[in-house]
Amino acid sequence: MSLFRTLVIAGALVMAGAAHATDISMAGGSVTFSTPDQWMGIMETQGDPEVRVFQVPDPSPNGSSSLARISVTVKQVGNAGEFQQYVTGAMGKAKALTGYQATSGGTPDNFVYTAQENGAQYSYSERYWFKDSHAIQLRCVRPAQGQAGAAWRASFDKGCDAIAARMK
Repeated sequence: MSLFRTLVIAGALVMAGAAHATDISMAGGSVTFSTPDQWMGIMETQGDPEVRVFQVPDPSPNGSSSLARISVTVKQVGNAGEFQQYVTGAMGKAKALTGYQATSGGTPDNFVYTAQENGAQYSYSERYWFKDSHAIQLRCVRPAQGQAGAAWRASFDKGCDAIAARMK
């Protein structure tokens, strides 16, 4: 087999294995983002609020017993004051979670904390935007310490950051 043909076949195999993205549209198209195909949609609601929840597969041995997930919630609000009330209410619910503990390292637009879920410590990241009369919440939840390793956690966080970049 020629070197050129080998390279073409190898390139085709790489392209076939490349991660594809699923395009998501919410709030009549005013909120759009993409998720990797391997993220599984596990919940979707229509109306107000509109919610999409995606499970991010955890390849670790205990991954089937934990639920790493990313959710986007879009709710209609009339003005910036109603948006602030929405954010304040959501943050109040977060602070009421068992074992809630604010963590450092967040940015002004990223509310970062840990809390307990089913006896395990989870890391939460919440971001909020006011866009086209909608309050938008991006919530990323993963085990704080899991067996999936640092590379998986970094990939999860990168996916969360990619959605956040589309919301700005």
